[in-house]
Order: sequence, then structure tokens, then C-alpha cells
Amino acid sequence: MTATGTFGLSSEARNLHWLLSNLVEEVPGVHSVAVVSSDGLLLLSSDPGLNTEAATTVRRQGPRGSSADLATIVSGIGSLTVGAAKLMDGGGVKQTMVAMEEGSVFVMAISDGSLLGVHATPDCDMSVVAYHMALFVGRAGHVLTPEVRDELRKSMEGAK
Repeated sequence: MTATGTFGLSSEARNLHWLLSNLVEEVPGVHSVAVVSSDGLLLLSSDPGLNTEAATTVRRQGPRGSSADLATIVSGIGSLTVGAAKLMDGGGVKQTMVAMEEGSVFVMAISDGSLLGVHATPDCDMSVVAYHMALFVGRAGHVLTPEVRDELRKSMEGAK
């Protein structure tokens, strides 16, 4: 199974698209998912028409319906929590969760400094979301080399 926008990508990049598709498909209550580089650029998204097969078969609405909005939120939350952890001598930030009346946002660090962000419904099972995010991070962390990040950035630019 390959995502609709993955033709011509390396096997590593296609694998990341497939992992993201599985996260969106398998976790009830997930609206949208984004992987953001350490410098805040969108690498992967569950937005329709951008890069995932799941997004074209089962569409869920993300923040304002835009992957760029979710990427901005994820990057901002990541930056804020890293700053807070430094001020508190708390070490590295592993995961952040924001619970709102109408939804939740989860942000999890990936080993290369990238971030995985998920926007979910307010009634989602938070432990299931966190578990599947941890699986994604564990599988994706070693694959997100500088070359693959560059390839994903270029594929996102071409999808706009």
C-alpha cells in the first residue's frame, strides 16, 4: 500500500507515508496528523490531496482544515514546551497534550528533533492515541535522516 502522492519517493519516504496513513486509519477520533521538522517545516500531513491514501478515503477535519495550521500549532507547542523544560531544568520534552472542550492536540518528539502532532476529538481514548503515536515515533525516528527530511519537504512543496 502506497500513499497517492508517493510516486518517485524513496522507500524510506514511502514507508513514512504508509505509517502516517495507518495512524490516521487505525486510531478512532483522529482528525488530522502532521510531522513537522525541527525548524517548523511540514514534512508529512494527513490532509486530503497532499499525501496520504487514508486522507482521500476517510477525511477528517483538522484545525481550519489546513495542514499548515496544524503544523504551526505543533511547532509552537513544541517550542514553548522545550523553553519551559529548559527553565525548569526538566530535561527533554517527550510528549505534550492539550485537552480542550472540542478536541485535543498531542505533540510527541521524534528522535531527530522533528515533532509528531495529532488533532483528535474530545472523546478520543488518549491512551490509544498516545500509544499509536509512540509506535509511529519509534518506527520513524531512525528513518528521518537529513536526506529523507529534504525529500519530504520537497514533496510537500510540490503538493501545494
